[in-house]
Amino acid sequence: MSLAERLKHLAASQAEIEADEERADQVRAVGCTPVDQLPVRSRARVSGVIRSVTFRPREGVPALEAELYDGSGTLVLVWLGRREIAGVVPGRRLKAEGLVCLVDGRRTVFNPGYELRPRPGE
Repeated sequence: MSLAERLKHLAASQAEIEADEERADQVRAVGCTPVDQLPVRSRARVSGVIRSVTFRPREGVPALEAELYDGSGTLVLVWLGRREIAGVVPGRRLKAEGLVCLVDGRRTVFNPGYELRPRPGE
């Protein structure tokens, strides 16, 4: 690492460091698209870390909602009919696939296929 890169790393905020790490992980996740480049109304595969998980019923149906961050942006994953999913917890890395739609201005995938990935350091 050059001196300029070291100085940049020292001056970076925690959020910038996390975003760089997620973008680097995205490069390793073959076949995945960065969230900020996801086309709406098309199938896509993404990889990132879960930032939050919320139980939020929709129209009287149980729904588990997770916010996936990949360093470029955030994607909302919604599993209808679920109250919880083992392993889907904040801090967990996840690869997800499904149809991207726009809900309240946010990219969202309903009932995505998913693969749990090792946490950092595992």
